[in-house]
Amino acid sequence: MERQDTDGLSELFDALANEHRRAIIYTLALGPKSISQLASARGLSLPAIHKHIRVLEDAAMIRRRKSGRTNFLALEREPLRKMQTWIDQFHPYWGTETESLENYLTYLSNTPTTKE
Repeated sequence: MERQDTDGLSELFDALANEHRRAIIYTLALGPKSISQLASARGLSLPAIHKHIRVLEDAAMIRRRKSGRTNFLALEREPLRKMQTWIDQFHPYWGTETESLENYLTYLSNTPTTKE
């Protein structure tokens, strides 16, 4: 049975699977920017940047504020916190390759085996 993505993490990771979107998130972490500023910084056309922005907005990673005719984008930090919480659960398994192997062997030794 396939696990349902009830926590929205798949959409968040999918949104960050693209290098342009990761760069947009990084830039917005430094402060709000207009869409045209983001496009020129990445060397993208406005139609191309709008596609990336739409994906990030659908994942609720950014928010838009309009001032006159200019749209400004800002980072929403909560989705990144959710991702960090998920990643942090693997912290005990991080380390050198030797430590990771030792952790895996410990895991295997504590896992009950079934005899057929």
